[in-house]
Amino acid sequence: MLNIIFTTLKIKVFLLTFTLIFVSLSIFANTGNIDHEKRNNSSIKRETNNSHKFTQKQPPSDDYYQRDFMKHGDFIYANNIKSVLFNRKGWELTPPIIELNSNERLILRFDDLDGDYKNYAYTIIHCNALWQPSELMEYEYIQGFYEDRIDDYAFSRNTRVGYTHYQLEFPNNNMRPIISGNYIMKVFLDGNPDNVVFTRRFMVFEQNLTVNARVRQAVNLQYRDIMQEIDFRINTNQYHISNPFRDLKVVITQNGRWDNAIYDIKPRLVQGNMLIYDQEDVILFEGGNEFRNFDTKSLKYRSLRVNEINPVSRGWEVILLPDRNRRFLRYTTANDINGRFLIKTDDYPDDMLDGDYTQVHFTLPSPGPMANGNVYVMGELTGWNFTSENRMEYNYRDSRYELVLLLKQGFYDYKYAFLEDNTETADPSVFEGSHSVTENEYTILIYYREPGELYDSLIGIHHFVSDI
Repeated sequence: MLNIIFTTLKIKVFLLTFTLIFVSLSIFANTGNIDHEKRNNSSIKRETNNSHKFTQKQPPSDDYYQRDFMKHGDFIYANNIKSVLFNRKGWELTPPIIELNSNERLILRFDDLDGDYKNYAYTIIHCNALWQPSELMEYEYIQGFYEDRIDDYAFSRNTRVGYTHYQLEFPNNNMRPIISGNYIMKVFLDGNPDNVVFTRRFMVFEQNLTVNARVRQAVNLQYRDIMQEIDFRINTNQYHISNPFRDLKVVITQNGRWDNAIYDIKPRLVQGNMLIYDQEDVILFEGGNEFRNFDTKSLKYRSLRVNEINPVSRGWEVILLPDRNRRFLRYTTANDINGRFLIKTDDYPDDMLDGDYTQVHFTLPSPGPMANGNVYVMGELTGWNFTSENRMEYNYRDSRYELVLLLKQGFYDYKYAFLEDNTETADPSVFEGSHSVTENEYTILIYYREPGELYDSLIGIHHFVSDI
């Protein structure tokens, strides 16, 4: 009897040991797979740069812009798409804003680094004041086709990096918006609207109101030297608004940024037809600093902020002079284009087809890496986004942040910004400082939703520049 019990116990111990070993091996195998996937994801960008084809969806990462697949904002989803420009026709440095039922047109331009022809198409999506899709059907805001192809394209010339340049003029005979408001232009491949390549914001407005605005140093002494306060008045004399507190939404942007825009501002006072917005400590923006910039219009000589120009296996390498932290430096005036970039080449006659691509090296010395967040190169050159593409890496050996961006020849503005983990508003002041006398561009956008309507119309817009 004892032998049987002992034998049974040995069998149970053996089975338990085998089970534990099997589970351990399974966990180890899964861990190896996870590590392998991480290594593969981290090498996607490196492999893409070395391959002939650049087409590659942006890999998932911890960036907040990757939480959903499609964002209703300015975002590129494929690595082969570069140098997206969207502005008013004839005015390269203007935002994509046109007046409803006017002769104004927008020009969309972009490069495909695969250098072949692709069947690109586009559509537009009407959005509310907060850039979420309106509750409208296409026929309620589009006249013409709901989708259309981009047929205007040409191949690059005289370049070490080959690409195909696409161009679209909008509105056109095939598609035009019939109501004002916020819009998203969505570009997609092969007639499949779910195969999104990139998205871009644009706005269509009606000027039914007049606005008077000014920028001044913050009234609150605590912020007087670093913040700019916006005071403005809206005259509704020619456009009746029964309840401005309920039906109006006012948004203010600084230099075209949307991550630090101030939304849904309410008037402090209503005096007849005049809406007064002058709340202390409410409409405040950091003054920031003038943008840094560099010039790569020519690759035959070193220009502004360029230290070295070297030919590489595919393209060019441009090494910028090391930057420095300006947080505690005194403010000095400087010419900039408020965060924008201009595609331009002095080496050949056609900027769009003859301009070459360069691997631009940014370096920012820092005694140590920043904790609880990441450092980014910020500006229109990165779509004002904060993704793995423009996130800087810290070099412990040389005590500095580094980043390489593939950029077309031209003139570029940029800043360095710190984005704290789990936040969506970047802080350039960590590296740039902030001064209330800095020159900035502001835009006031006034949206109105009539009682019973399903969308926000854009009934007023006002651009102005700080002059302190």
